[in-house]
Amino acid sequence: MTLQTDLLVMLPELILAVGAMALLLIGAVSGEKSAPEIGWGAIICLVLAGAAIVIGPSQASAFHDAFIADGFSRFAKLLILGGSAFSILLADEFFSDIKLSRFELPVLMLLATLGMMLMVSSSNFLSLYMGLELQSLALYVLAAFNRDHLRSSEAGLKYFVLGALSSGMMLYGISLIYGFTGSTAFSAIATVTAQGAGLGVIFGIVFLIAGLAFKVSAVPFHMWTPDVYEGAPTPITAYFATAAKVAALCLFLRAILTPFPDLLHQWRQIIVFISVLSMGLGAIAAIGQTNIKRLMAYSSIGHMGYALLGLAAGTTLGVRGVLIYLAIYVATNLGVFACIQAMRRGGKPVEGISDLAGLARTDLKLAVLFSMLFLSLAGLPPLAGFFAKFYVFLAAIQAGLVWPAVLGVLASAIGLVYYLKLVKVMFFDEPADALDGEARFGSRAIMVLSGAVALLFIFAASPVLNAADAAARSLIP
Repeated sequence: MTLQTDLLVMLPELILAVGAMALLLIGAVSGEKSAPEIGWGAIICLVLAGAAIVIGPSQASAFHDAFIADGFSRFAKLLILGGSAFSILLADEFFSDIKLSRFELPVLMLLATLGMMLMVSSSNFLSLYMGLELQSLALYVLAAFNRDHLRSSEAGLKYFVLGALSSGMMLYGISLIYGFTGSTAFSAIATVTAQGAGLGVIFGIVFLIAGLAFKVSAVPFHMWTPDVYEGAPTPITAYFATAAKVAALCLFLRAILTPFPDLLHQWRQIIVFISVLSMGLGAIAAIGQTNIKRLMAYSSIGHMGYALLGLAAGTTLGVRGVLIYLAIYVATNLGVFACIQAMRRGGKPVEGISDLAGLARTDLKLAVLFSMLFLSLAGLPPLAGFFAKFYVFLAAIQAGLVWPAVLGVLASAIGLVYYLKLVKVMFFDEPADALDGEARFGSRAIMVLSGAVALLFIFAASPVLNAADAAARSLIP
């Protein structure tokens, strides 16, 4: 393969890399006043990268198969780019409202997105780790971006320390796998492990899963999630909950299913264990929360547990279920965080669940939208969230994981308690002081789109189902 061919395969990533460097130079020359323009420039770069993915090759590799462009990576990248673009739009409005706009923010988000795209295309543990660290270093800074805010600084520090620990565990696992298989390429490792795997490879997989579980905030590696969700600025939390979660979970799928397809029974036990724990903790721990972003953190832990059940199935149907789950999860969470960003009183953000009291009497449209999105996350039919869980549970049952699926249904029923509690607060509690007026245009647009997906998915599900099926078959032929 020539260098030109490799660069063509990596064109979406090159667009983001060159765009981030150009926007950084513009910002350094123009100063903070250029922050809004740089934000829109970052969104344009993301759109161009998305277009390059759509018109690019459907199956190709680059740099000696270190990176792969296939149906799976295309699906994941488009979700990542969508989550990133809408998060930058929310961030531009949020920071301009509190007079803290900085041109570095969209640049950091572009670089983090670049790392995410490299991750989901990786077919080698070295390129995987490179993309992971590029993403992580930018996310550490983003978590602590509001440096004058104590909780934001604390969130960034906790995420950095625990993230470094998880990266070390993952790197140790990769080194064990390399030592006992003689390669870091997924295809070569799959060839070796097809003949069986020794104890060293199994230990390597355990450490690898531990590092990946941290990135998706699965139990027992979830400790950072509530503090970071609560402490980070709302649009950054939205970015963590959407683009970053998609990238981490898709990385999880590729890094386990591609190199270790013949060790399904060895790693399935671990995935089922952390999946059940995540579903249970996410359902129970969220009930007593008083901060809505902290509640969303525990909700996200639970949702990652449901999605991991699809990975535990280890089948094409399971991968399809995970991808459908992620698409619906991203759309719904963007709307929820846009609603949370609209929670302002006296020009200042408020995040307490009690601040939503009686919202239906002061802002009925926001209360109805909030409720619909929460009930979608709970998985009530006929909203989109029901289909997300349905396809994951279906794949688990067909793979013989009946009891984990049953426990998932029970956890979903328990989780309904705290979602209904939020609806009850908005519609039946005595009204608190009214929130400020309507949200800005970008937030309103995200709310409307998210609400439309949650409500109308049942009528337009075929394109998503077909795309997810094609993506799954490209990962597991």
